[in-house]
Amino acid sequence: MNLIINNVLKDFDLTTHRADLSKYLRICEFFKSKIEQKDIPAHTFMPSTRLLAKELSVSRSTIIKAYELLILEGFIESKKGSGYWVKDHDFSFSPHDEIDPSINYPSISKKGKAFSENVSLINSTSEKFVAFRPGLPPLDIFPVNQWKKLSNLYWRNIKSSALSYSDSSGIEPLKKNIATYLNLIRGIKCDHHQVIIVSGSLQSLYLVGNALLNTGDTMVMENPTFPNVHSIFRSLEAKIKPVSVDKEGIRINELQLQPNEQPKLIHLTPSSHYPTGIKMTQQRKLEILDWANKHEAMIIENDYDHEISNWKAKSEAIFSLDQQQRTVYLGTFNRLLHPSVRLGYMVVPYYLLDVIKALQKHSHRFVSPSNQVVMSQFIEKNYLYKHIKNVVEVAEERKAVFLKTFQGQFADSIQVLPSEARSLHLLTELPEHISDRKLAKEFSDKNIIAHPYSKCFVSEEKNGLILGYSCVRKPVIAKKIAEMAKIFKSTTS
Repeated sequence: MNLIINNVLKDFDLTTHRADLSKYLRICEFFKSKIEQKDIPAHTFMPSTRLLAKELSVSRSTIIKAYELLILEGFIESKKGSGYWVKDHDFSFSPHDEIDPSINYPSISKKGKAFSENVSLINSTSEKFVAFRPGLPPLDIFPVNQWKKLSNLYWRNIKSSALSYSDSSGIEPLKKNIATYLNLIRGIKCDHHQVIIVSGSLQSLYLVGNALLNTGDTMVMENPTFPNVHSIFRSLEAKIKPVSVDKEGIRINELQLQPNEQPKLIHLTPSSHYPTGIKMTQQRKLEILDWANKHEAMIIENDYDHEISNWKAKSEAIFSLDQQQRTVYLGTFNRLLHPSVRLGYMVVPYYLLDVIKALQKHSHRFVSPSNQVVMSQFIEKNYLYKHIKNVVEVAEERKAVFLKTFQGQFADSIQVLPSEARSLHLLTELPEHISDRKLAKEFSDKNIIAHPYSKCFVSEEKNGLILGYSCVRKPVIAKKIAEMAKIFKSTTS
């Protein structure tokens, strides 16, 4: 009998507990109360009927009847060949239900309230289903065995001294390899000391935002943009100035500022604008730099999928064109390998280096050194380059299947917007009378993921869906699009 069940049974006296009930009901009521109070957590393995009968000195049939009632009321389930388990019945949990209104607590901070209010802007990172979630690479082609061998090698040779605290900015070998990697694939020349290892782009944005922005400070972002970017800076209580994007990129010279209004920061996705895939022209990049120099602002160059969108193409980074070191360059391995690797990086101007490191020490502390070592070796052994090549090839194949099947199922009812960009998602346009958020909810209820285009806008929303295809195998693409078509027809007819 497991430790959890042993522990709760210490409180159980069958002779006195609910003496007005028959034995099997007493046992059932006892376990129900313990499961409801979370003394017995979900997924706990329940003792066999024979073992529990012996422990409580009752007949086995009494325990069977108690278990059958627990199953009927949804507290436990029987799995063939593996016995009885406590069910996860915590789907509707709300922390507000657990707060005692009679207790006086200190008030939540203004910033804490802002983050709570804006969390709905963020596209969920805990969706269980991959079809058709944007931003996911082909997870099924990740070279698991290569990663496993490198990981095993690390743990086989690890010394106890290496298990202590690590440098918050990242281990030196990985930072050096990233600096070399960026020079080769991006033409970015930087000192490896400028490289900061993070868990992903959201952490980078949080760190840069806190380093620069006070409440009410002005910042600029593309409109549309990542909902997560909007959420971060809105929660940091920045005054956000949205600027529209055309076929050449952000139209920074159209930005209207109030007298004495001085933006401190601008966030951009120049190599592949999210979600349209537009590539910013060289002229617009120079205009951005001129604008930033004039307004003494910093630039965040979010290069979230450069390797995919610009495979073998030459496009100078704003970071490389910047002569005044105003640009923070963001990259991530989460979109190239898989989200659970939790590894990203930023290249930080010397001006911000100390404050970014200080903020990191006060918050995240450091990314797992074992993951960093394995990632460093993954780059060094050229596995990363080969994997990106495979990702691009597989994504292109799946994109072709997706487009052909989607257009066959939806004809003119949902339009896929034309784009020459190679990316891990497609952008569609919906008729004005159809709410993309409601339609996305209908799909989600049937285990299909689509992100609403309208969530990407700070102002002047447009209606559409963002659909990822690269993470879905070709046979599944056809099946899921057929399901989408049925849902769409029943919802809009």
